[in-house]
Amino acid sequence: MKQTIQSLKGTRDFYPYEMAVRNWLYETIRRVSESFGYQEWDGPFLESIELYAAKSGEELVKEQSYVFPDRGGDLITLRPELTPTLARMVAQRQKQLVFPLRWWTWGPCWRYERPQKGRTREFFQWNIDLIGVDTPQADAEIAAIAVSFLKALGFSADQVNLLVNDRRLMDQELQTLDIRPEKRAEALRIIDKRDKMPHAQWIDFALFSGLTHEQVDGLVILLANQDLWHKSERLVKFFNALQNMGLSEYVRFSPDIIRGLDYYTGIVFESWDRDGEFRAVMGGGRYDNLVSDIGGEPLPAIGFAMGEVVTSLLLHKFGRIPPNLDRSPADVLVTVFDENSFPASIEISSTLRQSGLKTALYPEATKLSRQFRYGDRMGIRLAVIQGPDELATGQIAVKNLSTGEQVNLPVSHLVDAIRQMLAHESAS
Repeated sequence: MKQTIQSLKGTRDFYPYEMAVRNWLYETIRRVSESFGYQEWDGPFLESIELYAAKSGEELVKEQSYVFPDRGGDLITLRPELTPTLARMVAQRQKQLVFPLRWWTWGPCWRYERPQKGRTREFFQWNIDLIGVDTPQADAEIAAIAVSFLKALGFSADQVNLLVNDRRLMDQELQTLDIRPEKRAEALRIIDKRDKMPHAQWIDFALFSGLTHEQVDGLVILLANQDLWHKSERLVKFFNALQNMGLSEYVRFSPDIIRGLDYYTGIVFESWDRDGEFRAVMGGGRYDNLVSDIGGEPLPAIGFAMGEVVTSLLLHKFGRIPPNLDRSPADVLVTVFDENSFPASIEISSTLRQSGLKTALYPEATKLSRQFRYGDRMGIRLAVIQGPDELATGQIAVKNLSTGEQVNLPVSHLVDAIRQMLAHESAS
């Protein structure tokens, strides 16, 4: 027996149900993004590796990116993230754009990961960014979009939180621990690793990285201080803005949120489920130097990215996926009584479609019970039947597949009758 060829490790097949969930997520993202006045954009799937080598960090470039030479010998990569592409596009047309930019996108990215729960090599990502303004209120707007999305999915503040920190505040605190400027980037990476390893192992890692015992003890005390944010005027204004928007219950300060990418310059945040069962749902922050690092003029910017893999796991965990997403998009099934009825059934289905009704024609003449069963399993609401008797009298039957009720009416009344029946069912 010939063996079935399997999909590549770390990729996914989107059967209609999975595709319906993905599309529902996309439509929710679009609705939330546009409610704040953001425009959709997209970029190429292939980029030069140089775009990421500048600021994304060695791990992403050397270990996680799919890099290969093109025919000219230049190294290119499947995009591992979207923010550098955004920065490149802004830099290319900087003098033609109207600032501040409010842009969002949704598309596939690729990283060479060890596939596991919540982590795949191919994933879809939502990016949303506010470019050209540097205020706490701008930071709060991006955080508000993240929270609004979580609320739109039905998550409560008891289930998912947005954890916020500011790298500038942490840099100030690292200075008080006598950590030299050239060691602070390493110290931030040490903080970022804190939740990724046992405490004793993290202490050893920090010491091995060059911190003294006194500095490590100071870091432990620093990371336990949940009131540290009061020392930052920017964070105070940030939280006040969220309070004014009525969204502050979802957002809290967390001093160990750092974000691993090198291009972050200020406020950073991640969204986590309160149980800590999965990886971060989304993450982002301020990246004021990225556009200039890619060749443009300096521009302040803040944004976040959300991968749909962990989001889908959370939706399943809390039962937030709407029912019947995988039902057929058709509202009407036109049945075929017998072979002689095919021309009439084709004509009826065409008439219904031309009237704006989503209509599926059963593709063969078989038992009506089988056709009804198919329509019911696919979630199609109404079935249209026209056998020889109905055809001879100019009549047609419409059957409600969920209740079994059936009405007979003139063919000329069919479109209006179906619209009324669908409207009545939607209202009930």
